[in-house]
Amino acid sequence: MSESNPSGTPSQFESSSLSVAGSSLVVSGFIAFMGIITAEVLHPNYSTRQDISDLGSTRPPNPIIHEPSATIFNSTMLVTGALVLVAAYFLFRAVDRRGFPVALAIFGASIFGVGVFPGNVTPWHGLFALLTFFTGGITVVLSSRVVSRPFSVLCGLFGGLSLLVLVSVFFYGLVVGGPHPLAFLGSGGIERWVVYPLVLWILAFGGYLLGLAGTDAASS
Repeated sequence: MSESNPSGTPSQFESSSLSVAGSSLVVSGFIAFMGIITAEVLHPNYSTRQDISDLGSTRPPNPIIHEPSATIFNSTMLVTGALVLVAAYFLFRAVDRRGFPVALAIFGASIFGVGVFPGNVTPWHGLFALLTFFTGGITVVLSSRVVSRPFSVLCGLFGGLSLLVLVSVFFYGLVVGGPHPLAFLGSGGIERWVVYPLVLWILAFGGYLLGLAGTDAASS
């Protein structure tokens, strides 16, 4: 996973740093998925056509907050973001291509900000949510440069898909001025096409790092 060798080899990492980073990402991905699902189940009359952030609070002028869904969702974002930051720190110590862990750290800090500022806190919630979407997609695309094939192709696919859907929302809203092709999914359905590829990548990339750590330990 060095700049001169994008495919990377386990010897280019400290095994302990790989293990901590990989474990942090796997746990954060698990918490993100299960936390959102749990908040959805406990939120009365919630539909996945709604924005994901509605689980924490709807937007002003008349924000609606349902407990315990709000606490579960906001806590999920805080813990997920913190664990991604932990992973970024240990990857920064281990990886030669430093731009990727920096991007991962910004991604984690953005997720954490979504938890700090629920939907009723404007404009900060919207800014952190948008930053999460953009930096998440960029981070996943960058990760394709530090892993071996065929996983690098999947990283490019997941990150590219997330960014494509995100950019298309702005394109149809600001340029075309017409309905989005995925409008039948609702704003929440479209948002999930942006977010879920990122969460799936967190789980997959964490597993990849753990695999490298295991290979490194076995060869040492």
